[in-house]
Amino acid sequence: MRIAQIAPLYESVPPKLYGGTERIVSYLTEELVRQGHEVTLFASGDSRTSAKLVGCCDTALRLNPLVMDAVPYHVIMLEEVRQRRDKFDILHFHIDFLHAPLVRDLAHRTLTTLHGRLDLPDLPPFYRVFSELPLVSISTDQRGYLPDANWIGTVPHGIPADLLPFRPNPTGRYLAFLGRISPEKRPDRAIEIARRTGLPLKIAAKVDRADETYWKEEIRPMIHAQPNVEFVGEINERDKARFLGEAAALLFPVDWPEPFGLVMIEAMACGTPVVAFNRGSVPEIVDDGLTGFVVEDEISAVSAVDRLQQLSRHAIRKQFEARFTARRMALDYLAAYRSLLEATAPKIKLVSSAE
Repeated sequence: MRIAQIAPLYESVPPKLYGGTERIVSYLTEELVRQGHEVTLFASGDSRTSAKLVGCCDTALRLNPLVMDAVPYHVIMLEEVRQRRDKFDILHFHIDFLHAPLVRDLAHRTLTTLHGRLDLPDLPPFYRVFSELPLVSISTDQRGYLPDANWIGTVPHGIPADLLPFRPNPTGRYLAFLGRISPEKRPDRAIEIARRTGLPLKIAAKVDRADETYWKEEIRPMIHAQPNVEFVGEINERDKARFLGEAAALLFPVDWPEPFGLVMIEAMACGTPVVAFNRGSVPEIVDDGLTGFVVEDEISAVSAVDRLQQLSRHAIRKQFEARFTARRMALDYLAAYRSLLEATAPKIKLVSSAE
C-alpha cells in the first residue's frame, strides 16, 4: 500500500525531546515500512525515518528561535502534499483540521487522527461542515465530545516492544512525573503527593512559552520548598528508559480530559505502575489494580502509593505487550485504511455462466 503520513512540524519525527504526536507518527511510520508498505513522511527536514522523507521546513519549529508563526510552514507542507496526493492510496493526517478544505474531494482516501483535546466549543460547527472527513480517535473518551463526527474507529497508541527495557527490580524508590509543566497536567498535585508520602519525586518536563508564568510563579517555588522534589528538565529517549524504569511509580495527576497519555504506556513498558487521576482516557489505559491505580484525589493517590507493592511488574509488562505495541497500532490503522478503500472500490457484478 502507498501511504502518506503527514506530521506536525513543531517537533522532528521522532522528537529530540518532548513531543507525543510526532513520536507516535514515527513509531507508526517505521512499523508500516517494516511490514513492507511504501510510506512517505511529510515532516520537518531534521526528521529521521526509513520511509521517504519530504522535508517541509529545515528544522523542528519549536526548536527554531526565528519562527514566530507555525501556520505558514504547515501551509507549505499542505502544498507539498497537494502536488503528490495522486501518488498515494491513503493520506493519513496528524495535524488536526488544517487540511480539511484541501482534501474535500478525496476525503474517502484520507484518514485524520485527532491527537488533541476535543472539548472545545469551536470544533462541533467545524466538523458539521466537514462531515465527510474520516476521523480516528485515540481513546473512546476523546470522541465523546464530537459524537456526530465521522468516526471510523478508535486506535490507541502503541510503542515499539523493544523501545523501553523491562526493569523487574528497580532501585530508585522515587516517584516520577514526566510531561509538560502546565496547569492541566497538575505537577502541583504530584509535588503534594510526594510531600504526603515522603518519597522523592523527580520531575522531567518541558516548559512551553505559554506556561512560563505558571512555572515561575507557582511550580518552581513549590519545588524549591520541598527538599525531596527534584526538577530534571526535558529528557531524551535514552534517559527516559532509566528515568521511568527505575521509578517506583509514575504519577499522572492530570486535571483535564486527557485524550491518551503516552507516558502511561511508556511506564508500563518498563513494568512501572501508574498512579493516575480518573480523567479522560485514564480508565481505558490503566487497569486498576493490575497496571496501576486509578484515583479520584490526592488522598486516594497517597493511599495508592502505599499499595504499590501489591502490583506485579511482570504483569504490567505483559499487559503492555498485549495492548500497546506499535505493531498492534499499525495493524489497527491498516485495517482502517483497507476499510476506507474497500468502501469506495468499484463494485464488480459477477454473472454466473450457468444463467
